[in-house]
Amino acid sequence: MSVDSADREMMVSALPVGGMVTVFGGSGFLGRHIVHALARRGYRVRVAVRRPNEAHYLRPMGVVGQVEPVQANIRDEASVKAAVAGAAAVINLVGLLHESGKQTFDAVMHEGAGRVARACSEAGVKKLVHVSAIGADEDSPSDYGRAKAAGEKAVRQAFPAATIVRPSIVFGPEDDFFNRFAAMARLSPALPLIGGGTMKLQPVYVKDLAEGVVRLVENHGFERKTFEFGGPEKKTFRELMEDLLRNIGRKRILLPLPVFAAKIMAFFTQFLPNPPLTPDQVRLLGIDNVVSEAAEKEGRTLQGLGVTPTALEIVLPTYLYRFRRSGQFERINAS
Repeated sequence: MSVDSADREMMVSALPVGGMVTVFGGSGFLGRHIVHALARRGYRVRVAVRRPNEAHYLRPMGVVGQVEPVQANIRDEASVKAAVAGAAAVINLVGLLHESGKQTFDAVMHEGAGRVARACSEAGVKKLVHVSAIGADEDSPSDYGRAKAAGEKAVRQAFPAATIVRPSIVFGPEDDFFNRFAAMARLSPALPLIGGGTMKLQPVYVKDLAEGVVRLVENHGFERKTFEFGGPEKKTFRELMEDLLRNIGRKRILLPLPVFAAKIMAFFTQFLPNPPLTPDQVRLLGIDNVVSEAAEKEGRTLQGLGVTPTALEIVLPTYLYRFRRSGQFERINAS
């Protein structure tokens, strides 16, 4: 059954205006856009983060007292329960790209996800949206992919009515994908294409993703479903690097890097404070990251929610200009 047919008839507000929504990880890249979208709609937003002092910048997104950062560690039972108390809906965005100390994939994306879901169930929360990732698979060669799948399973067990969202890579002004490779292109004569750069991705604009998540929160009919969010284009990693170089006006060698060589490099870079590449990421880069045919057919996509995905070519020039030699004053030939 398509979301565009029967489910759309059920898209009536699930939460009263002014209801409380708790957003775990709300100070991050995606979180700030979700908090903004919720505040504009009139909801009260509790931003649950490990360091509330780093989330104060979110307060002006609403009227006085509408957006409130609170301390919560997804690994701590008591703080999670306190963060969901009184909330009508909860959104969990917490995830990791690499492990560090006690912040492991299993502790955060598996056990932490289950902890949030159990707290929501015990507190009588009406709606739970859990943001996972395309590539979540219990048979994934990647620790990240397996932990994401385990987190989804834990959420389903504790809160069966939860809605799960699996996005492809997310792009926007503060992203860690295009910005990272653009910064690399500013210094390096070549950009590496792990495995030849043949992996397919479907980048989704952060504001589109945020809008989709908020629609799942505020409307009935999408419980117990898993949505997959991607942009309008499926491109190989090589094609994305070509788009990036065209937007920053730089010519660089796109150098195919065999997987074994990438693994050797990642073995050493994983020990850096903010590693550009880890062995687990190399394994993940061998898997396509696109919306499945089943999700497209069943309408479990942005389009199924009435959100038209924004093309890369519209957004990339608006924030990658800072990597051009003369910044926004340099004219780039789009051909």
